[in-house]
Amino acid sequence: MRYNNAMPEIIVIIHNIRSTHNVGAIFRSCEGFGVSKIILSGYSPYPKLPADSRLPHIYNKLTDQIHKSALGAETMVPFEYQSEPDFISLKNQGYSIVGLEQDKRSIMLPDFKSPAKLALLLGEEVKGITDDLRDSCDYLVEIPMKGQKESFNVSVAAGITLYQLTKLS
Repeated sequence: MRYNNAMPEIIVIIHNIRSTHNVGAIFRSCEGFGVSKIILSGYSPYPKLPADSRLPHIYNKLTDQIHKSALGAETMVPFEYQSEPDFISLKNQGYSIVGLEQDKRSIMLPDFKSPAKLALLLGEEVKGITDDLRDSCDYLVEIPMKGQKESFNVSVAAGITLYQLTKLS
């Protein structure tokens, strides 16, 4: 599915991730791997937006906390906030929705052949991607685990996945 061995165009969707530190770390990884845009949704904290409707003390506090991990990447990667991820719009733009989740239908990440345009969905730190969003994904991918823990931290998992997706073979 990858065309001309080129890197795919990637959007990252950060959905219902509570930790500002995780959000900041994901911003930093996204910047490093050339992600074209981040969509923050649900209750995920997000940096200040133009014409932000939140109270200034709220968006200033969250922006400062995200900055501690992002170290400026939050100003370098375009982002937007949506209450729920708009998969229909993304699919209409030619993106495949790829959820990062352990599931019986998941493809192991090293075996996944990336489409030319994909939106990588990251879910809540403990419970992952909800069943309804999981059902809306075109693909699910999973990072192989060798240790005893069930999963990686979401920001670490995002970095591992982005590395694998952007690696030219």
